[in-house]
Amino acid sequence: MLVLSRKIGESIMLGDDIEIVVISTEKDTVRIGITAPKAVGIYRKEIYLDIKESNLEASRSVMSLTALSKLYDKGKPE
Repeated sequence: MLVLSRKIGESIMLGDDIEIVVISTEKDTVRIGITAPKAVGIYRKEIYLDIKESNLEASRSVMSLTALSKLYDKGKPE
């Protein structure tokens, strides 16, 4: 892990496209701002882990070929 010290208003760059700025500090809390391309997903870690778990559960679910065929048929133009 890389550990850096930054003051309010100072930044850290991740590659050429992502900038992390220290906005403020209060007691045990640090507020940061992140500038990144829209294609980059930015999530709090607990939310990211929830999304990852949901995706894993969804990938484990099994749908019968009959049910899948019915969904496909509904989407066909008449």
